Amino acid sequence: MEPHLNREQYEAQQKAQVLIEALPYIQKFNRKIVVVKYGGSAMSNEELQKSVIKDVTLLKLVGFKPIIVHGGGKEISRWVAKSGKEAQFIGGLRVTDEETMEIAEMVLGRVSKSLVRMVEELGVKAVGISGKDGKLLEVKKRLSADGQDIGYVGEVVKVRPKILYDLLDNDYLPIVAPVGMDENYDTFNINADEAACAIAKAVGADKLVYLTDIAGLYRDIHDESTFVSRITVSEAEELIKGGLIGGGMLPKLSNCTDAVRGGVHRVHILDGRIPHSMLLEFFTNRGIGTVFHMKEDTFAADAAAEQKEE
Repeated sequence: MEPHLNREQYEAQQKAQVLIEALPYIQKFNRKIVVVKYGGSAMSNEELQKSVIKDVTLLKLVGFKPIIVHGGGKEISRWVAKSGKEAQFIGGLRVTDEETMEIAEMVLGRVSKSLVRMVEELGVKAVGISGKDGKLLEVKKRLSADGQDIGYVGEVVKVRPKILYDLLDNDYLPIVAPVGMDENYDTFNINADEAACAIAKAVGADKLVYLTDIAGLYRDIHDESTFVSRITVSEAEELIKGGLIGGGMLPKLSNCTDAVRGGVHRVHILDGRIPHSMLLEFFTNRGIGTVFHMKEDTFAADAAAEQKEE
Protein backbone atom coordinates (compact mmCIF):
# COMPACT_ATOMS: atom_id res chain seq x y z
CA MET A 1 0.00 0.00 0.00
CA GLU A 2 1.30 3.45 -0.90
CA PRO A 3 2.11 5.46 2.28
CA HIS A 4 -0.02 8.49 1.41
CA LEU A 5 -3.18 6.42 0.85
CA ASN A 6 -5.45 4.97 3.48
CA ARG A 7 -6.96 1.50 2.97
CA GLU A 8 -10.19 2.74 1.41
CA GLN A 9 -8.32 4.97 -1.03
CA TYR A 10 -5.94 2.14 -1.94
CA GLU A 11 -8.81 -0.26 -2.61
CA ALA A 12 -10.55 2.38 -4.74
CA GLN A 13 -7.33 2.90 -6.69
CA GLN A 14 -7.07 -0.86 -7.34
CA LYS A 15 -10.63 -0.91 -8.66
CA ALA A 16 -9.82 2.02 -10.93
CA GLN A 17 -6.77 0.15 -12.26
CA VAL A 18 -8.97 -2.81 -13.17
CA LEU A 19 -11.24 -0.51 -15.16
CA ILE A 20 -8.27 1.07 -16.93
CA GLU A 21 -6.93 -2.37 -17.86
CA ALA A 22 -10.34 -3.34 -19.22
CA LEU A 23 -10.79 -0.18 -21.34
CA PRO A 24 -8.88 -1.25 -24.50
CA TYR A 25 -10.75 -4.55 -24.57
CA ILE A 26 -14.10 -2.80 -24.17
CA GLN A 27 -13.18 -0.47 -27.03
CA LYS A 28 -11.98 -3.33 -29.24
CA PHE A 29 -15.09 -5.48 -28.86
CA ASN A 30 -17.71 -2.73 -28.78
CA ARG A 31 -20.75 -3.78 -30.86
CA LYS A 32 -19.20 -7.21 -31.54
CA ILE A 33 -21.35 -10.34 -31.19
CA VAL A 34 -20.35 -12.83 -28.49
CA VAL A 35 -22.05 -16.24 -28.26
CA VAL A 36 -21.94 -17.85 -24.81
CA LYS A 37 -22.70 -21.55 -24.44
CA TYR A 38 -23.91 -21.94 -20.89
CA GLY A 39 -24.31 -25.26 -19.09
CA GLY A 40 -22.64 -27.71 -16.74
CA SER A 41 -22.06 -27.03 -13.04
CA ALA A 42 -22.27 -23.27 -13.57
CA MET A 43 -25.94 -23.79 -14.41
CA SER A 44 -26.80 -26.14 -11.53
CA ASN A 45 -25.26 -23.95 -8.80
CA GLU A 46 -27.46 -20.94 -7.96
CA GLU A 47 -24.62 -18.62 -6.96
CA LEU A 48 -22.59 -19.45 -10.07
CA GLN A 49 -25.71 -19.03 -12.18
CA LYS A 50 -26.16 -15.50 -10.86
CA SER A 51 -22.46 -14.81 -11.45
CA VAL A 52 -22.62 -15.91 -15.09
CA ILE A 53 -25.76 -13.92 -15.79
CA LYS A 54 -24.22 -10.82 -14.19
CA ASP A 55 -21.16 -11.25 -16.40
CA VAL A 56 -23.20 -11.58 -19.59
CA THR A 57 -25.35 -8.63 -18.58
CA LEU A 58 -22.23 -6.55 -17.96
CA LEU A 59 -20.94 -7.48 -21.43
CA LYS A 60 -24.22 -6.17 -22.83
CA LEU A 61 -24.07 -2.94 -20.84
CA VAL A 62 -20.50 -2.11 -21.93
CA GLY A 63 -21.31 -2.49 -25.62
CA PHE A 64 -20.98 -6.17 -26.53
CA LYS A 65 -23.84 -8.00 -28.25
CA PRO A 66 -24.12 -11.27 -26.31
CA ILE A 67 -26.26 -14.27 -27.24
CA ILE A 68 -26.72 -17.09 -24.70
CA VAL A 69 -27.18 -20.67 -25.91
CA HIS A 70 -27.98 -22.83 -22.91
CA GLY A 71 -28.09 -26.51 -22.12
CA GLY A 72 -30.08 -28.31 -19.46
CA GLY A 73 -28.90 -31.90 -19.57
CA LYS A 74 -28.85 -32.58 -15.83
CA GLU A 75 -32.30 -31.09 -15.35
CA ILE A 76 -33.66 -33.07 -18.30
CA SER A 77 -32.27 -36.30 -16.81
CA ARG A 78 -33.91 -35.43 -13.49
CA TRP A 79 -37.32 -35.00 -15.10
CA VAL A 80 -36.89 -38.12 -17.22
CA ALA A 81 -36.25 -40.06 -14.00
CA LYS A 82 -39.37 -38.49 -12.45
CA SER A 83 -41.40 -39.87 -15.35
CA GLY A 84 -40.17 -43.36 -14.51
CA LYS A 85 -37.74 -43.63 -17.40
CA GLU A 86 -34.00 -44.10 -17.31
CA ALA A 87 -31.79 -41.66 -19.21
CA GLN A 88 -29.80 -43.39 -21.96
CA PHE A 89 -26.74 -42.09 -23.77
CA ILE A 90 -24.91 -43.49 -26.79
CA GLY A 91 -21.62 -41.88 -27.75
CA GLY A 92 -22.38 -38.94 -25.46
CA LEU A 93 -25.74 -38.25 -27.13
CA ARG A 94 -29.05 -38.60 -25.29
CA VAL A 95 -31.35 -41.29 -26.71
CA THR A 96 -34.48 -39.22 -27.26
CA ASP A 97 -37.80 -40.95 -27.86
CA GLU A 98 -41.02 -38.95 -28.30
CA GLU A 99 -41.75 -38.71 -24.56
CA THR A 100 -38.18 -37.71 -23.74
CA MET A 101 -38.33 -35.05 -26.46
CA GLU A 102 -41.44 -33.57 -24.85
CA ILE A 103 -39.70 -33.53 -21.46
CA ALA A 104 -36.55 -31.95 -22.94
CA GLU A 105 -38.50 -29.19 -24.66
CA MET A 106 -40.45 -28.47 -21.49
CA VAL A 107 -37.33 -28.34 -19.32
CA LEU A 108 -35.33 -26.22 -21.78
CA GLY A 109 -38.26 -23.80 -22.01
CA ARG A 110 -38.34 -23.46 -18.21
CA VAL A 111 -34.58 -22.90 -18.10
CA SER A 112 -34.82 -20.27 -20.83
CA LYS A 113 -37.50 -18.26 -19.07
CA SER A 114 -35.65 -18.54 -15.75
CA LEU A 115 -32.57 -16.98 -17.38
CA VAL A 116 -34.74 -14.28 -18.96
CA ARG A 117 -36.05 -13.35 -15.51
CA MET A 118 -32.53 -13.13 -14.07
CA VAL A 119 -31.36 -10.86 -16.89
CA GLU A 120 -34.45 -8.66 -16.67
CA GLU A 121 -33.92 -8.27 -12.90
CA LEU A 122 -30.54 -6.72 -13.73
CA GLY A 123 -32.16 -4.10 -15.95
CA VAL A 124 -31.45 -5.59 -19.39
CA LYS A 125 -34.12 -6.66 -21.87
CA ALA A 126 -34.01 -10.37 -22.73
CA VAL A 127 -36.05 -12.75 -24.90
CA GLY A 128 -36.03 -16.53 -24.62
CA ILE A 129 -36.51 -18.45 -27.85
CA SER A 130 -35.79 -21.92 -29.17
CA GLY A 131 -34.35 -22.97 -32.49
CA LYS A 132 -37.92 -23.49 -33.67
CA ASP A 133 -38.73 -19.77 -33.47
CA GLY A 134 -38.29 -18.06 -36.82
CA LYS A 135 -37.02 -21.46 -38.05
CA LEU A 136 -33.73 -20.43 -36.48
CA LEU A 137 -32.27 -23.95 -36.45
CA GLU A 138 -33.17 -26.44 -39.16
CA VAL A 139 -31.94 -29.95 -38.50
CA LYS A 140 -31.78 -33.41 -39.95
CA LYS A 141 -32.08 -36.62 -37.98
CA ARG A 142 -28.79 -37.66 -36.47
CA LEU A 143 -27.51 -41.18 -35.87
CA SER A 144 -24.91 -42.23 -33.31
CA ALA A 145 -21.28 -42.56 -34.38
CA ASP A 146 -21.81 -46.28 -34.96
CA GLY A 147 -25.02 -45.77 -36.94
CA GLN A 148 -27.61 -46.47 -34.24
CA ASP A 149 -31.00 -44.74 -34.24
CA ILE A 150 -31.07 -42.49 -31.17
CA GLY A 151 -34.47 -40.93 -31.77
CA TYR A 152 -35.22 -37.24 -31.98
CA VAL A 153 -31.65 -35.98 -31.97
CA GLY A 154 -30.90 -33.39 -34.62
CA GLU A 155 -27.85 -32.20 -36.51
CA VAL A 156 -27.97 -28.54 -37.56
CA VAL A 157 -28.05 -28.17 -41.34
CA LYS A 158 -29.16 -24.55 -41.63
CA VAL A 159 -29.28 -21.45 -39.44
CA ARG A 160 -31.62 -18.55 -40.17
CA PRO A 161 -30.23 -15.80 -37.93
CA LYS A 162 -32.70 -13.02 -38.82
CA ILE A 163 -34.60 -13.37 -35.56
CA LEU A 164 -31.33 -12.98 -33.63
CA TYR A 165 -30.31 -9.90 -35.63
CA ASP A 166 -33.75 -8.39 -35.04
CA LEU A 167 -33.49 -8.94 -31.29
CA LEU A 168 -29.94 -7.57 -31.12
CA ASP A 169 -30.86 -4.54 -33.22
CA ASN A 170 -33.71 -3.80 -30.82
CA ASP A 171 -31.41 -4.01 -27.79
CA TYR A 172 -32.54 -7.42 -26.52
CA LEU A 173 -30.31 -10.18 -25.20
CA PRO A 174 -31.37 -13.41 -26.96
CA ILE A 175 -31.41 -16.62 -24.91
CA VAL A 176 -31.62 -19.70 -27.13
CA ALA A 177 -32.75 -23.22 -26.20
CA PRO A 178 -31.16 -25.92 -28.40
CA VAL A 179 -34.30 -27.33 -29.99
CA GLY A 180 -34.91 -27.32 -33.75
CA MET A 181 -37.16 -28.65 -36.50
CA ASP A 182 -36.51 -30.72 -39.60
CA GLU A 183 -38.03 -30.12 -43.04
CA ASN A 184 -41.18 -31.94 -41.92
CA TYR A 185 -41.50 -29.66 -38.86
CA ASP A 186 -40.79 -32.46 -36.41
CA THR A 187 -39.04 -31.35 -33.21
CA PHE A 188 -35.50 -32.47 -32.38
CA ASN A 189 -33.14 -32.05 -29.46
CA ILE A 190 -29.74 -30.55 -30.40
CA ASN A 191 -26.44 -30.82 -28.58
CA ALA A 192 -26.01 -27.35 -27.04
CA ASP A 193 -22.30 -27.12 -27.94
CA GLU A 194 -23.12 -27.79 -31.59
CA ALA A 195 -26.03 -25.35 -31.57
CA ALA A 196 -23.78 -22.61 -30.16
CA CYS A 197 -21.12 -23.33 -32.78
CA ALA A 198 -23.66 -23.19 -35.64
CA ILE A 199 -25.18 -19.96 -34.36
CA ALA A 200 -21.78 -18.31 -33.81
CA LYS A 201 -20.76 -19.05 -37.39
CA ALA A 202 -24.09 -17.88 -38.81
CA VAL A 203 -24.10 -14.51 -37.01
CA GLY A 204 -20.40 -13.84 -37.61
CA ALA A 205 -19.61 -13.80 -33.90
CA ASP A 206 -16.29 -12.32 -32.86
CA LYS A 207 -16.14 -14.68 -29.89
CA LEU A 208 -17.67 -18.02 -28.94
CA VAL A 209 -17.36 -19.00 -25.28
CA TYR A 210 -17.84 -22.49 -23.88
CA LEU A 211 -18.37 -22.46 -20.12
CA THR A 212 -17.32 -25.93 -18.97
CA ASP A 213 -16.40 -27.88 -15.86
CA ILE A 214 -12.65 -27.79 -16.55
CA ALA A 215 -10.11 -24.97 -16.74
CA GLY A 216 -9.53 -25.41 -20.46
CA LEU A 217 -7.55 -27.70 -22.74
CA TYR A 218 -4.84 -30.03 -21.41
CA ARG A 219 -2.56 -32.07 -23.65
CA ASP A 220 -2.73 -34.61 -20.84
CA ILE A 221 -5.81 -34.23 -18.63
CA HIS A 222 -3.92 -35.91 -15.75
CA ASP A 223 -1.01 -33.44 -15.87
CA GLU A 224 -1.74 -29.81 -14.94
CA SER A 225 1.58 -28.70 -16.43
CA THR A 226 0.24 -29.53 -19.92
CA PHE A 227 -2.42 -26.81 -19.78
CA VAL A 228 -2.74 -24.94 -23.11
CA SER A 229 -3.58 -21.23 -22.80
CA ARG A 230 -3.85 -20.62 -26.55
CA ILE A 231 -3.70 -22.84 -29.58
CA THR A 232 -4.15 -22.53 -33.34
CA VAL A 233 -6.73 -24.55 -35.21
CA SER A 234 -4.06 -26.53 -37.04
CA GLU A 235 -2.34 -27.41 -33.75
CA ALA A 236 -5.66 -28.51 -32.25
CA GLU A 237 -6.43 -30.68 -35.26
CA GLU A 238 -3.03 -32.35 -34.89
CA LEU A 239 -3.91 -33.20 -31.29
CA ILE A 240 -7.17 -34.76 -32.47
CA LYS A 241 -5.48 -36.76 -35.23
CA GLY A 242 -2.78 -37.92 -32.84
CA GLY A 243 -5.38 -39.40 -30.51
CA LEU A 244 -4.09 -37.26 -27.65
CA ILE A 245 -7.53 -35.85 -26.78
CA GLY A 246 -10.30 -38.11 -25.61
CA GLY A 247 -13.50 -38.29 -23.61
CA GLY A 248 -15.93 -35.38 -23.55
CA MET A 249 -13.29 -32.90 -24.69
CA LEU A 250 -13.02 -34.39 -28.20
CA PRO A 251 -16.38 -33.19 -29.58
CA LYS A 252 -15.93 -29.81 -27.88
CA LEU A 253 -12.49 -29.46 -29.47
CA SER A 254 -14.00 -30.29 -32.86
CA ASN A 255 -16.66 -27.60 -32.34
CA CYS A 256 -13.95 -25.08 -31.45
CA THR A 257 -11.93 -25.75 -34.61
CA ASP A 258 -15.10 -25.82 -36.73
CA ALA A 259 -16.18 -22.42 -35.38
CA VAL A 260 -12.83 -20.76 -36.08
CA ARG A 261 -12.69 -22.22 -39.60
CA GLY A 262 -16.25 -20.96 -40.01
CA GLY A 263 -15.20 -17.36 -39.37
CA VAL A 264 -15.44 -16.95 -35.58
CA HIS A 265 -12.42 -14.86 -34.58
CA ARG A 266 -11.77 -16.46 -31.19
CA VAL A 267 -13.19 -19.47 -29.34
CA HIS A 268 -12.68 -19.69 -25.58
CA ILE A 269 -13.00 -22.66 -23.24
CA LEU A 270 -13.45 -21.40 -19.68
CA ASP A 271 -14.13 -22.97 -16.31
CA GLY A 272 -17.68 -21.88 -15.51
CA ARG A 273 -17.17 -22.91 -11.88
CA ILE A 274 -14.83 -19.93 -11.38
CA PRO A 275 -16.86 -16.80 -10.57
CA HIS A 276 -16.54 -14.13 -13.29
CA SER A 277 -14.28 -16.30 -15.47
CA MET A 278 -15.54 -14.51 -18.61
CA LEU A 279 -14.60 -11.09 -17.26
CA LEU A 280 -11.15 -12.34 -16.28
CA GLU A 281 -10.67 -13.80 -19.76
CA PHE A 282 -12.01 -10.83 -21.73
CA PHE A 283 -10.90 -7.81 -19.72
CA THR A 284 -7.49 -8.62 -18.25
CA ASN A 285 -4.06 -8.87 -19.84
CA ARG A 286 -3.73 -12.46 -18.69
CA GLY A 287 -6.71 -14.68 -19.47
CA ILE A 288 -7.49 -17.82 -17.50
CA GLY A 289 -8.83 -20.27 -20.11
CA THR A 290 -7.87 -21.69 -23.48
CA VAL A 291 -8.35 -19.60 -26.62
CA PHE A 292 -8.51 -21.06 -30.14
CA HIS A 293 -7.57 -18.93 -33.14
CA MET A 294 -6.63 -19.36 -36.79
CA LYS A 295 -2.93 -18.48 -37.03
CA GLU A 296 -0.21 -17.67 -34.53
CA ASP A 297 0.84 -14.58 -36.47
CA THR A 298 -2.65 -13.07 -36.23
CA PHE A 299 -2.68 -13.68 -32.49
CA ALA A 300 0.69 -12.00 -32.15
CA ALA A 301 -0.51 -9.02 -34.17
CA ASP A 302 -3.61 -8.68 -32.00
CA ALA A 303 -1.52 -8.88 -28.83
CA ALA A 304 0.86 -6.22 -30.13
CA ALA A 305 -2.07 -3.95 -30.96
CA GLU A 306 -3.52 -4.42 -27.51
CA GLN A 307 -0.19 -3.63 -25.86
CA LYS A 308 0.08 -0.48 -27.98
CA GLU A 309 -3.37 0.64 -26.89
CA GLU A 310 -2.52 0.31 -23.20
